[in-house]
Amino acid sequence: MFNDIPQNIIDRMEELEQIDSQDRSNGTTRLKRLRQIPRETGKFIALLATTAPPGRLLEIGTSAGYSTLWLALACRAVGQKITSFEILDDKAKLARKTFELTEVDDVVDFIHSDALKHLPNCKGVSFCFLDAEKEIYAECYEAVVPNMVSGGILIADNAINHEKVLRPMLDRAFLDERVDAIVVPIGKGELVCRKK
Repeated sequence: MFNDIPQNIIDRMEELEQIDSQDRSNGTTRLKRLRQIPRETGKFIALLATTAPPGRLLEIGTSAGYSTLWLALACRAVGQKITSFEILDDKAKLARKTFELTEVDDVVDFIHSDALKHLPNCKGVSFCFLDAEKEIYAECYEAVVPNMVSGGILIADNAINHEKVLRPMLDRAFLDERVDAIVVPIGKGELVCRKK
C-alpha cells in the first residue's frame, strides 16, 4: 500500500503538505487553513482502516482531501469505499480538485454537507475518522458509536493538542462500556476506539 502509491496521489499529497505548512507559518486564519493531519497519522489511519471488519467507512471533515487520500489507499487495498463529509464550501472545492487530480472517485464518495445530518442514517459503520471542528466531536461520537459494527474502529484526531476542549468527549469514550479506548501519541494525538 505505501510502497506503490500512484504518482498523481504522491504529487497531490506533497502539494497539500506544502500548502498546509505555508498556512501554519503565514498567518492564514484558522478556518481558512487546511489543518490537515501529518503524514505519519495518514499512514496510521490507513493501516487501521485496512484492519476494520466489513462495513461502512466514514470520514468526518474532509478539508482538502489529504487524509481521504490515505484512506483511499486503504480502501483500494481491501476493496472498500469511503464516504467523506465536508461542510465548508472552500474546503469542499479543494477536496473535489484533489479527488479529480488523483482519480480516487472509485473509492471515495464525497458529500458536501453537514455530516451530523447524515450520521443517524449511516448504519453498519466499521471505520470512522473524525477530524472536524472540535466543538462537534462529542455529538459525532454519540451519532457514530451506536451505528458501528462489533470490532469497528473510530479514530478522533487532535486528542492531545486539543485535549482541553475534547476532555468531555475523551472522558466519555474512556468510560463508555460500548468501546475500548486509548489515546495514541502519534501526530497530534489519536483517540482510538474499538466497538465491543
